[in-house]
Amino acid sequence: MGEPLSSLALAMNHDSYPDSYIRGILNTVKTIAMVGASEKENRPSYFAFKYLLERRYKMIPVNPGHAGETMLGQRIYARLADIPEPVDMVDIFRASQYALPIVQEALALKPRPQVIWMQLGVRNDEAAALAEANGLKVVMNRCPKIEYGRLSSEIAWIGVNTRTISAKKATIGGIQRMSLNRTTAQGGATEAADRAQREESGH
Repeated sequence: MGEPLSSLALAMNHDSYPDSYIRGILNTVKTIAMVGASEKENRPSYFAFKYLLERRYKMIPVNPGHAGETMLGQRIYARLADIPEPVDMVDIFRASQYALPIVQEALALKPRPQVIWMQLGVRNDEAAALAEANGLKVVMNRCPKIEYGRLSSEIAWIGVNTRTISAKKATIGGIQRMSLNRTTAQGGATEAADRAQREESGH
């Protein structure tokens, strides 16, 4: 199954993640709590939440200002501790200075999540070190929506904004979660995505 989490954590370079590391996370986690999820349809967190929900991840929004309301049919919780079920990954959609207390809150959960993921533009090395010291995997300054699209080669025909789906291609239901699983462990997905992009553009 690969190296233990602790040795992976010690060796992790947060400026450059191997595709196999990112793919392993996206293939393994099933329940994702998004801290800072917004119900506003023009916010990046809304797009990311909707995209991952459509790919059959169980998405749980966390936003104290809207606790008790729903977002895309999912109940919003005020904090991680209020979620009544185990969470595999905590996706942080808050400014970098808030990452440490969120990680501390995540570490108090029982069972603990497996992954702390900080969104594009969010980086907190102290928070990352704390999570890794406790055996969690960490990703910083990346968007799981973009990484999923890139690694599944789905981005070749969907693009970063999911509203640009072409009517000539397969429906979204035909590629949920499956295309990511078909990629090889050796990191062939990027090459496949490049090839698909060239075919799509006619080059």
